[in-house]
Amino acid sequence: MDYKDLAELIFPDAKDISYYEEKYPRRDLPEGAAVVRIGPSPTGNVHIGTIYQAVIARKMANQTNGVFFMRVEDTDQKREVENGINQIIESLTKFDLEPDEGMISETESKGPYGPYRQSMRGDIYKAYAKYLLSQGKAYPGFETQDQLNEMREKQEAAKVRTGYYGVWATSRNLSVEEAAEKIKAGEPYIIRFKSPGREDRKIKHKDIIKGNVEFPENDQDIIIIKSDGLPTYHFAHAVDDHLMGTTIVSRGDEWLSSVPVHLQLFQELGFKAPRYAHTPTLLKNDNGNKRKISKRKDPEAAASYYEEVGIPSQSVKEYLLNIANSTFENWRRANPDKSIDEFDFQLNKMSVSGALFDMVKLLDVSKNVISKYSAERVYDEAIAWANEFDKELASMLSADKEYSLRVLGIERGNAKPRKDLSKWSELKHTISYMYNDKFDKDAEFEYGKVSDKDEIKKITKLYVEKYFDINDDKQTWFDKMKDLAEEVGFAREVKEFKANPENWPGHVGDISTVIRVTLTGRQNTPDLYEIMQVLGKETVIERLS
Repeated sequence: MDYKDLAELIFPDAKDISYYEEKYPRRDLPEGAAVVRIGPSPTGNVHIGTIYQAVIARKMANQTNGVFFMRVEDTDQKREVENGINQIIESLTKFDLEPDEGMISETESKGPYGPYRQSMRGDIYKAYAKYLLSQGKAYPGFETQDQLNEMREKQEAAKVRTGYYGVWATSRNLSVEEAAEKIKAGEPYIIRFKSPGREDRKIKHKDIIKGNVEFPENDQDIIIIKSDGLPTYHFAHAVDDHLMGTTIVSRGDEWLSSVPVHLQLFQELGFKAPRYAHTPTLLKNDNGNKRKISKRKDPEAAASYYEEVGIPSQSVKEYLLNIANSTFENWRRANPDKSIDEFDFQLNKMSVSGALFDMVKLLDVSKNVISKYSAERVYDEAIAWANEFDKELASMLSADKEYSLRVLGIERGNAKPRKDLSKWSELKHTISYMYNDKFDKDAEFEYGKVSDKDEIKKITKLYVEKYFDINDDKQTWFDKMKDLAEEVGFAREVKEFKANPENWPGHVGDISTVIRVTLTGRQNTPDLYEIMQVLGKETVIERLS
């Protein structure tokens, strides 16, 4: 009996690998086209790290006329949650990161290299495991979990490396006949890869992001097919990336230490290995200490968080590019109105160490992004969000759409647009004073410098009776505000007041603040002239009176 007989005994129904090599031919793409993927697991809430990887993959594919695909890696079925794949698909769709190929539901996929779900590719993995067995590059392992635990305890007591290698790889030395007898006797087994490596030898590898790295060779006889018939991640990854034509594996740097195993698998399977790019881990500053962003501790670690609080997907993607490439911030400064699609993303410009994820910075980025939206886009995105998360805001916006568009259009489309909004959950508070049924005219307002009630009444009464005309252009409106200031004994110009503050109780800015606070209840608002134009004559007079 030889290795081929053993392979046939274990996998009698598995096809020859030539069938799959023919079924999944090499991709016909232009030179330099990147084939990149993400490999999420359906284990619950989608992590922002998955979106981060998808942004990078989508960018690389678009820039090179390549392909971005999603392969669901669900070989660890103990951790899988119901509807997990649909959660992944929905998250990618909400961030406008739909892959060119991949799963489109729990069971269906699009693209010529499917299925794109590892648990549905069992026959493929068995074919390649059979191939390795027939070549003497894999073998069945018969140790029970108790035996493996006992072996680990002995290794720890002897203070040697733990794992299944060398003298500890007891099933490796079984003859083909002995292995066949155990299988025929019904003993449970798994399939292990027979590593040709030696720990005292080094491998050199050039990572696209990390640069030159050096590791000891892999000498562990890792499991490639588990007792449930499913492959381990290491084996499935090698087979799938070969058949799907992956050219660049972009993944988190926690996988860097797996490179020796993966390169060895590619080599022993006779495949050309893809290039690897190990992206920096997303970190969070926690009281001065940097730690990995965590689903358990940090709400912002869940991709769904951004939809729930109403941060536009465009803002999140822009911020992720900001932390992915050090050149992005300067590019954005030089190209404030360009689409991020025009940014030339480079993997080798990524940070070698961790990327600090800063919500304050993200919200600043989001303010810039929203400031460039038209009133129509703000309305459409805000009401879509509000219909799900804030019914009161949805009602406010939809009661009179044309009026709401005018409210949202204040200080938009200018050279310096307003930047007072970073997420849709802030919008109701930001604009509530523009809606009469939300404006509390009886509240106690903080007026600032002019705080005497009689003086406030005098200023507002005089303004309504003598200076207010809704048809004034902006310059005329401002000149009248200066006239009002002068009439009540305040400086017409701020610079005059600053030069001789003892001559006046205040300046025109203090007078306009009285009008502003009476109309809005706030000392800081967008342009007061535009606010008055939108409120209209009747509302302005009613509030000032």
